[in-house]
Amino acid sequence: MTLIRQCCCSSARILRLATITKRSVIPLRLLANYVQTLNSQSTHIHNQGFSTCSVCNSFFNRSSFSDKTKEYRGRKLVGFSMDQMYNVVSDVENYKNFVPFCKRSDVTVRKSGFLKGELSIGFPPITESYVSAVTLIRPRLVKAECTEGHLFDHLTTVWKFSPGLSTEPQSCVIDFHVSFSFRSAFHSQLAHVFFNELVRQMERAFFTEAEQRFGKPSIHTLKLEVKKNGDSQ
Repeated sequence: MTLIRQCCCSSARILRLATITKRSVIPLRLLANYVQTLNSQSTHIHNQGFSTCSVCNSFFNRSSFSDKTKEYRGRKLVGFSMDQMYNVVSDVENYKNFVPFCKRSDVTVRKSGFLKGELSIGFPPITESYVSAVTLIRPRLVKAECTEGHLFDHLTTVWKFSPGLSTEPQSCVIDFHVSFSFRSAFHSQLAHVFFNELVRQMERAFFTEAEQRFGKPSIHTLKLEVKKNGDSQ
């Protein structure tokens, strides 16, 4: 057990990340499944005489995880106007107050149609910082790209806003696209296990913030089919 605790991907480390991150709402069931897998890998490799740290090499380097890039596209009709959703998504300075796992968000450069922000994200005590360049086209587009930092090989998030129902001015269609890959194998594996939950949390956080600012949505959110030829550029 001492060796397993010392391994960089130990179950103790994962559980500590979950229990001390108050803002994290990732189900502990998912963490438990992940820990169980790690422990079974650790036990098997240790019993065969390999060093415990080879758990990382075995678990992270399997062919099914060779592609570290994760991508998500979603399309929804929501009960907020284009301007309202644009105002929430473009408010990078306040991300730390409502975006899951965002610990710091400071705008360092701001000019017409563009801003640069420094953000810190992670599970304490693992917190990483990066610089994001954000392109703004009111009220239609917010596109953020990681330009500096040690956490990501690349990170791009795109929010596109278009008119909603003709009968309901307080509505719009949102096309959301996120693509990223971590440099670290440890972060990549966490992303692989929790990717869908992380994306849902982040997306939901912006809608919740819109409701906090503008009141209840005019209509229930409706998930739409993603355009196959839709380009989030």
